[in-house]
Amino acid sequence: MISFVYFDVGGVVVNDCKGNDKFEKMKRELGIKPDDDKEFDEFYDEYEKEVCLGKDIDTIIPIIKEKFHINFPANYSMLIDFINRFEKNAYIQPVIDRMKQDCRMGLLTNMYPRMLTAMIERGIMPKANWDVVIDSTIERLRKPDVDIFKLASLRANAKGGEIFFIDNTIGNVNAAKDFGWQTFFYDSADHKKSCADLLEYYNQIRK
Repeated sequence: MISFVYFDVGGVVVNDCKGNDKFEKMKRELGIKPDDDKEFDEFYDEYEKEVCLGKDIDTIIPIIKEKFHINFPANYSMLIDFINRFEKNAYIQPVIDRMKQDCRMGLLTNMYPRMLTAMIERGIMPKANWDVVIDSTIERLRKPDVDIFKLASLRANAKGGEIFFIDNTIGNVNAAKDFGWQTFFYDSADHKKSCADLLEYYNQIRK
């Protein structure tokens, strides 16, 4: 029986830059040339690993400036740029409300420092009283490392199949499944369908 549900944040409870062209538009607006996309994406992915463990994302700005010869606007913040591109997930609230009838709930997220607070302040997070929040920048652990799932189980006071985990990254979903959790892969490219499928699947496994 499921007793606890963990949601990912970016791309699940919030419509961020996954499953759409927002990140590509951001790169073009900053002046990243299409020919540099592969090099930039590989560089960013590696840097992001440290950001998820507590390194401020805005420390990347002078490195990008030098490495890719980009002139940033005065007082530019990459964190704020991201937040301004994020939107509410218009379909997630009924899912959260339904699951809250049965279970305790939490967030399990690879986050950037200050980002979760900024999303709350901007009003794009769904309405929910989360019982547990596991933020990678606070815990210095990130998905899909097994230690973050161990910590999340402990904080939830639940284990194995009692925990249901929703994430939009297949590596994170597979790691949680290997850890014994029940899981759902959420496709950020179609929030309406993903929320409908998630609610249908949840109702099936709750029977």
